[in-house]
Amino acid sequence: MRSDKNQVDLTLFTDSFRKNASKKSYVAAYYVLGIIVHIFSYFYYVMTKKRNTYEARAIELKQTLLTEDMRLQWQQEYEQQERTKAQFFNQTIDEAKIQQVAKKLAEQKMHKQINQELTKTGVEKNTYAHFFTQLLKNPAFIAISFIPALPMYVLLLITSNPFIRFIFERLLQSIFVIIGVATLVFTILYISPFDPARNLLGVESTPEQVANFNKLYGLDQPYLVQLWHSLSGLFTFDLGTSFAGKEDVTQSILNKFPVTLEIALFSLLMAVAIAIPVGIISAVRPNSFVDYIFMFIALIGLSIPSFWQGLIFILTFSLELKWFPATYNPNNWMSLVLPIVVLGTSITASIARMTRSSMLEVIHEDYIITAKAKGLSERKVITKHAIRNAMIPIITVIGLLFGGMLGGSAVTEKVFNISGIGSYIVDKQFIPDIPAILGGVVYIAITISIVNMLIDILYAFFDPRIRSKMKKS
Repeated sequence: MRSDKNQVDLTLFTDSFRKNASKKSYVAAYYVLGIIVHIFSYFYYVMTKKRNTYEARAIELKQTLLTEDMRLQWQQEYEQQERTKAQFFNQTIDEAKIQQVAKKLAEQKMHKQINQELTKTGVEKNTYAHFFTQLLKNPAFIAISFIPALPMYVLLLITSNPFIRFIFERLLQSIFVIIGVATLVFTILYISPFDPARNLLGVESTPEQVANFNKLYGLDQPYLVQLWHSLSGLFTFDLGTSFAGKEDVTQSILNKFPVTLEIALFSLLMAVAIAIPVGIISAVRPNSFVDYIFMFIALIGLSIPSFWQGLIFILTFSLELKWFPATYNPNNWMSLVLPIVVLGTSITASIARMTRSSMLEVIHEDYIITAKAKGLSERKVITKHAIRNAMIPIITVIGLLFGGMLGGSAVTEKVFNISGIGSYIVDKQFIPDIPAILGGVVYIAITISIVNMLIDILYAFFDPRIRSKMKKS
């Protein structure tokens, strides 16, 4: 039983290394993470390379199986193909070039035939990748090298499963995206004409005061030094102190980001719960009275500015009807209702229109018509076939809109006096308070990256074709 378990584990390592051997990035990572083991393995590979019989068998097979007449026949066939191709495209026939190309193609076919015959007999070319793959099948090698090459084996385990590897790759991409966003935001703030020292100390500040301020916050250092300090602080969760108020940026963001995320999530849930049924009904009954009414309301929702809608809601539901508080109160959940509705109105309209458009494309496909012809009820056709295939563009739009809500919630937060991350960034950008702005933007970028990763996973959940491609890749 133990032997079987070891065999399964070894096969896992071996298959993972073999499947990813064609990807240069993974191969480089395997070599770097297991550099100590690979140094000794490569030395052993060089020592035993001469024992390999591949080259001798290849020469022998070339002499016995592939005669000169066969190569000449292949070359003549390729020459005829090249002449036919030139005539079809009305190109000038260059016999010397045709013979050169045909000879090259014949050589390639010969090597391909040799490799196929050698593979059938179990003889493979002795590359280091193949040599190391064979070592991974050896339990003794795994036991000796496991501790020195532990990071490499962890990566082999991660890349052995297509879904785990997919998530791992998305996380790596997110890290690069976050670094890119932080670098871009910092660069824009660095070249900005706004002077933090002058804006905070006032126009009457002396040059000595400005110089002391810049020295205190490191603004007198070169661009690359400031950029390095900012990026290193992101990954150590030490964003420094803000220029205005000398508050800890990390703690400020942790206090302000949850309310923005909470409002955005509830707005998204409201939008999905309303928009998808509305879009489906409109698509199932196109050009009907219900369809016109729903799409007209959706158009109004897209056209209403959020600040104007927020003010109208405050006047109507807060001051006149007194149903909801006019401003946000963290101790009163009722104060979240109006901001959620205002922030979710435009995205509800967008999702509804996209759902209708996507469903209209799907319900006219051949497989939907076939399902109806087989006698399935309209309800089953819509719920079991049409919706799943229409969800891919809808999910894409939902992810994009959610990212827009996080970044564009400042107007709604200002209207309802919410101390969230959106209004926090807006307040700091005119100084500009570089640590505070950079921290807020990066937190939003991290959240959007996580949401995009979840959306990619949802793609595979709704579309089996994507799951199949992930496994094949």
